[in-house]
Amino acid sequence: MTLRIGNASGFYGDRFDAMREMLTGGELDVLTGDYLAELTMLILGRDRLKDPTAGYARTFLRQLEECLGLAQERGVRIVTNAGGLNPAGLADAVRRLADRLGIPVRVAHVAGDELTAVHPGSLAAHAYLGGFGITECLRAGADIVVTGRVTDAALVTGPAAAHFGWRDTEYDRLAGAVVAGHVLECGAQATGGNYAFFRDGDARRPGFPLAELHEDGSCVITKHPGTGGFVDVGTVTAQLLYETAGARYAGPDATARLDTVRLSQDGPDRVRIEGVRGEAPPPTLKVGLNRLGGFRNEVVFVLTGLDIEAKAALVRDQLEPALGKVADVRWELARTDRSDAPTEETASALLRLVVRDPDQGAVGRALSGAAVELALASYPGFHVLAPPGKGSPYGVFEDVYVPHGSVDHVAVLHDGRRIPVPPAHDTAVLEAVPEPPPPEPPEPGPTRRAPLGLVAGARSGDKGGNANVGVWARTDDAWRWLAHELTADRFRELIPESRELTVVRHALPNLRALNFVVEGILGAGVAAQHRFDPQAKALGEWLRSRHLEIPEALL
Repeated sequence: MTLRIGNASGFYGDRFDAMREMLTGGELDVLTGDYLAELTMLILGRDRLKDPTAGYARTFLRQLEECLGLAQERGVRIVTNAGGLNPAGLADAVRRLADRLGIPVRVAHVAGDELTAVHPGSLAAHAYLGGFGITECLRAGADIVVTGRVTDAALVTGPAAAHFGWRDTEYDRLAGAVVAGHVLECGAQATGGNYAFFRDGDARRPGFPLAELHEDGSCVITKHPGTGGFVDVGTVTAQLLYETAGARYAGPDATARLDTVRLSQDGPDRVRIEGVRGEAPPPTLKVGLNRLGGFRNEVVFVLTGLDIEAKAALVRDQLEPALGKVADVRWELARTDRSDAPTEETASALLRLVVRDPDQGAVGRALSGAAVELALASYPGFHVLAPPGKGSPYGVFEDVYVPHGSVDHVAVLHDGRRIPVPPAHDTAVLEAVPEPPPPEPPEPGPTRRAPLGLVAGARSGDKGGNANVGVWARTDDAWRWLAHELTADRFRELIPESRELTVVRHALPNLRALNFVVEGILGAGVAAQHRFDPQAKALGEWLRSRHLEIPEALL
């Protein structure tokens, strides 16, 4: 008995046509959509300030208007976290849409994640719930289940537990579904999108992934026939490493042991995942807190031709008096210029100024006036990419943890009945797994200085103020070298931003992978725009571009 679960959205703003493509492209039992991220919750929170009836992903409604009939005809149930801050509101909107279209549909939703009232000062505070509220809704016959802030994997664990009748203590099976859900959650990232070795296949328009999930918790990751992109052990490995840390990947349904995952190619565009072991979930639930941190503004000065450093020093000296009372001032000089460049653009460097302050006036009029006044009185060739504005609000994300029992997890069924979802039956305090022994080092031999990316892939992402960089080797010989060469200290050497930060390395030999967590590199999270790449999306690619002494036998 196989459950085919697909994904049609990896974030709020993903490909609009994906829902139709997934419903028409092949067989499917359940279609999920992940619309939420830390930044999305802040955006929805600001929407709710303007309109108390808002707070959900409106794109989902527009997609459903085109596709609700298709889903009903094909018997596909839809499970989505598009409810955001207002799952009840979205459920009501779906019912109104279905009535207008004349399509009979049973809509349920999951409540209980909202904790804003008990966290004063937060714009949105939401617990990451597990999948058993979804399970209750589906067991009662719902065609569409809308949730708020559940874990991304819950969109798969919930339908799987409903379909197979799993109990909440069947941790190996649940952990298998957690891993499948983690692979599916980011949509096309499992089918060739954002993939280090994208030239291995046609990545121009990747299809969306689906999992053929089995009763024992194992699965095959694949995609509909004829869709773009590709699924191989590498694309699945990359997504498994995305936004994870050590061997224990914790969630409210189960803790999945990533060090037990086994991947194998099961045919073209098919990767089998098996062997996943699970443990009881931790005794607490993560709560994401989003609040407004103040106001920010930025201006990018273009410095062209000769004397780049001196020009940057001049404009800094000119602006410093106007910035003396601003709480946070950051300058970054990006030397994108080339000597004797054939175009003006390639002869230019960029000097970026970012300011933050609780007072909008301090980063708005004060900055814009001072910068504009320099137009005829600064370095030769003075111009900016865009004039600074009045300053815009920025957000701060942090996470706290609460006991399972402090959250009222409720399944609100299509007929209005409210079914309480009990907290986890058993829990286990999350502890680090002992570091596995390294493989045998490679035989000594000649080396050549070359980019790491010639022998290793990487994918990086954000979790609050931390970044993770997963690095994997594609062969056993490359793994033997990588495991010994890429230590936490070597990582700090290659990524200078991390030299004063805590870098923790986790080894996952089954995946031939290392996962690095860089603590604090993203400041207060993506909404704070702390660095050039605020979500660390390209941190892994920067690492792959750095040069090391690599054995010639691997090149």
